[in-house]
Amino acid sequence: MDPSLFNMEAEKIKEIIEDEINQTITIFEEEYPELSQEFKEIQDEMYRMFAAKHMDYGLQNISLGGDLTKENDKKFSLTGLAIRLTDKISRLRNLLTNGRNFVKGEGMEDTFIDIANCGIIGMLVGRD
Repeated sequence: MDPSLFNMEAEKIKEIIEDEINQTITIFEEEYPELSQEFKEIQDEMYRMFAAKHMDYGLQNISLGGDLTKENDKKFSLTGLAIRLTDKISRLRNLLTNGRNFVKGEGMEDTFIDIANCGIIGMLVGRD
């Protein structure tokens, strides 16, 4: 089989999948406009918090001083993220149990954003 035909076929499949995803998004946004808008606003809030914390902590905080192109450093970084995620889930459990927070600005919404951003950071670290 001609390799160029294989590439053309793969591109066509990719276009079909992307078209289906775009159709799904369009239908979702038409059927659930308020939910869709709120979700986008939360994503924006998450991104702003991610950017602000990244500027405070720096890239070394994510890489733990390692080189994320090396598999062992990547695993070390992901282990650090897993520990941080455990801390954030513990904070969430405590907030749910006590019904209040003692550190100003670190309530339940902030905790959920931290957890979601930690997941995204894990995806960023895990990808090549």
